[in-house]
Amino acid sequence: MKLILTQEVDGLGAPGDVVEVKDGYGRNYLIPRGLGLRWTRGGEKTIESIKAARATRAARDSDHAVEIKNKLEQASVNVKVRSGEAGRLFGAVTTAEIADAITETSGEKVDRRTIVIAQPIKSLGAHEVSVKLHDGVAAKVSLNVVPA
Repeated sequence: MKLILTQEVDGLGAPGDVVEVKDGYGRNYLIPRGLGLRWTRGGEKTIESIKAARATRAARDSDHAVEIKNKLEQASVNVKVRSGEAGRLFGAVTTAEIADAITETSGEKVDRRTIVIAQPIKSLGAHEVSVKLHDGVAAKVSLNVVPA
């Protein structure tokens, strides 16, 4: 089954792409959720409008992402966690805790799925994480893990 994607689907493509998928996947998952439309010969106009809208949105979003990046890199974010006597944490700092701390400190809402942690954070002190804001725009955020 040929479909025109209307939204980004991981592992499949971006909006405006024409993809070939199994009939059941397209009919039972992609189309009902609004992620794709059936491909037709008249669908070329739809593809062009989707791609034009995506290009406009990408330009606007990339400028906004650079502004947010500058704001996040200047802020120092404190994450309060429970810890033992030696400075070891009970577990690890989660991306949800980091996202909440960033939102509280900077006022910018950050999705936890955009936060990239190189190594699990299991100790107090200074750490650095990356926040993917847009394609090609990632902010390096300084974290201070402090006892609660």
